[in-house]
Amino acid sequence: MNQQKMGEFLKVLRKEKGLTQEELAEKFYTSSRTVSRWETGKTPPDLNALIELADFYDVDIREIIDGERKEKNMDKETKETLQKVAEYAEEENKRLNNRLSAMLIVSGLLLTLSALLSTNGIAESPIRNVLTEEFCDGILSFSHGFTIVTIFIYIMRGRGFAAKIRRFKRNLISKNK
Repeated sequence: MNQQKMGEFLKVLRKEKGLTQEELAEKFYTSSRTVSRWETGKTPPDLNALIELADFYDVDIREIIDGERKEKNMDKETKETLQKVAEYAEEENKRLNNRLSAMLIVSGLLLTLSALLSTNGIAESPIRNVLTEEFCDGILSFSHGFTIVTIFIYIMRGRGFAAKIRRFKRNLISKNK
């Protein structure tokens, strides 16, 4: 998958619709910065956005992934499309899992640091002379908050709640229009 080529194709499709990045971002409830990243090939759209973009531009998902228009004889090519969508979803899952793993590692390190800096842990320690109690309390609060948010995100991702919330939000907004 050539992200640069995909991005250029998304830009062409957006311009064919006569939209700016900001206007497209509004339609997809995202930021213009995200649209810019898609179009420069820095970050591909997630699978949900990819499906919505294909529907919005009235093109096949495979065309977006390949970064070019295809002919309309797609019996054999339908299998290839499904294969590419599956590969795309797998790559996206790997990226998300890597980010979550990094967040869990950082959470573990922060919890270890907070245990070392807790008031009980440094009461008799020379660190007590260097660090103030307010600083240690700040690190404790941050590390606990970061860990709770990380666990919450991990659970939401594992149960598929994030995608359900995005769909609910889009449905709610489209009903109100």
